[in-house]
Amino acid sequence: MVKKTVSTEEKIIAAAKKVFILKGIDGARMQEIADEAGINKSLLHYYFRSKDKLFDRVFSDSFIPVVKTINLVFEKFQDIDSLVEGFVRHYITMLRENPYIPHFIIHELNRNPDRIVEQIQSSSVNLNRIMEIISKDVEGHKLRPFKPVHVLVNIVALCVFPFVARPIIQGFLLNDSETEFREFIEERTQHIISFVKSAIFINHP
Repeated sequence: MVKKTVSTEEKIIAAAKKVFILKGIDGARMQEIADEAGINKSLLHYYFRSKDKLFDRVFSDSFIPVVKTINLVFEKFQDIDSLVEGFVRHYITMLRENPYIPHFIIHELNRNPDRIVEQIQSSSVNLNRIMEIISKDVEGHKLRPFKPVHVLVNIVALCVFPFVARPIIQGFLLNDSETEFREFIEERTQHIISFVKSAIFINHP
């Protein structure tokens, strides 16, 4: 097997991601990022002329897994029953593989919420798709009457919170055990699916 060579740009992005997560854009310094990437500051500026441009790239890259996950679910599942299950399973899998994303996005929401809105608006996510599916099943008396936006907010919140609150959940509730936290996330996937379906379906066992 041929080992892939990591490019300088990839090293910079990985280093910047680590520093931005730890310190945010305001606390991060270009010299720190250069040191983390193992390059000199001049080379860093050759690839990215400013910290803002580098942050924009890291932030955009961080949204890619989110967008891919949402689009995959919307394309694959055609009814609300399978959509709920598919969304929860795929979204939690994405968060397990990219656990930095919630903290990164929340930090930016507090600092510059317009950036989040712009990223979502410029993405290829078709939010109307899930709204149409939910509205159709509400009108067909399959679901309890509610605004579709509440389902979206509830599902995302239920999935994201354990990763945001991991220090408390793992450190206080789960005896600071990484193994128990992984088991908790495995169990929570099905718990969220059952919880949401019980809340929205009129007749759900």
